[in-house]
Amino acid sequence: MIAGIPKEIKKDEYRVAIVPAGVAALVDGGHSVLVEADAGAGSGITGEEYLAAGAEIVPSAADIYGTADIICKVKEPQPSEITLIRPGQVVFTYFHFAADRALTTGIIDSGCIAIAYETVRDASGRLPLLTPMSEVAGRMSVQEGAKSLEKPFHGQGILLGGVPGVAPAEVVVLGGGIVGSNAAKVAAGLGAIVAILDVNIDRLRYLDDTMPENVITVMSNSHNIARFLPRADLLIGAVLIEGVRAPRLVTREMLSTMKPGSVIVDVSIDQGGCVETSRPTTHSDPTYIVDGVVHYCVTNMPGAVGRTATYALTNATLPYLVKLAGMGWREAAASDGGLAHGLNIALGKITNRAVADTFGLPFSADPLR
Repeated sequence: MIAGIPKEIKKDEYRVAIVPAGVAALVDGGHSVLVEADAGAGSGITGEEYLAAGAEIVPSAADIYGTADIICKVKEPQPSEITLIRPGQVVFTYFHFAADRALTTGIIDSGCIAIAYETVRDASGRLPLLTPMSEVAGRMSVQEGAKSLEKPFHGQGILLGGVPGVAPAEVVVLGGGIVGSNAAKVAAGLGAIVAILDVNIDRLRYLDDTMPENVITVMSNSHNIARFLPRADLLIGAVLIEGVRAPRLVTREMLSTMKPGSVIVDVSIDQGGCVETSRPTTHSDPTYIVDGVVHYCVTNMPGAVGRTATYALTNATLPYLVKLAGMGWREAAASDGGLAHGLNIALGKITNRAVADTFGLPFSADPLR
């Protein structure tokens, strides 16, 4: 089978979908790997390294899409890429369909097999291909939020951890999953006072046992969110409901209770955002201000740390890519229910109920019928 690795073209995206060790694993399995020229440059991987691992370097995305049986990417296909996708071609990447109707309809019309990293499950029901990037995004959210709190970036001009005699910042994290727990850990490590809000009491018990003493856990509901917003110097949106648009937990009206110069980092923006005033931004223009509150809503946060993120991502995705290449998507999905859960759209039909329900489109449990 032929696996194709195009260069990512989303703005300020520096990751790549495979590392040389992954190329070698596929080649050792009897497959061919096409890598677009300079695809690894943003992650510090040269074409020579890919060649040494057994890849063929091709000059353009058209060469990749026109030849490969499987397209392996990092971010969702952009409009110019969707036009290159062939019917029956497998596309294995982050899609986050619930945040983008045009992407969803474009992939339906392409007739491809769309397997979304973010909905693949492991034997324990976890999301193994979302986890590494959630870890990166959670840690980055504090890094970027702390920077945005500086006065030159229109923040309050406060240091997250304070200094002796001056109180540290207060950080409020909405969601206690992988993103939220990583954010809380880093913020607490810098000396901030941290509150994590989540709807799962068992998760809160776990976090209460494992987090540092400067982290408190709070049941998430509209009353408690409203109570903590005025205290937040930095608010981190870390809410995920698989396959569905993120719930809007902070309304425009609630925003008026926050301090001028406070900062929101909405990591949930990939799924539409959990703050009503959130809208997608880019690394080159990451923030905007609404009602005096700085909003950071970059949709591909880990893309800024391409080398770290690429290696972390491919550690998780490679076993699934090898399985897809070796067995084909039908057999691979039939043998691995968790991988089958990643099948979102196939042959023009939506096979993920949450995506179908989000847009009011037909759902097909079996795309072959």
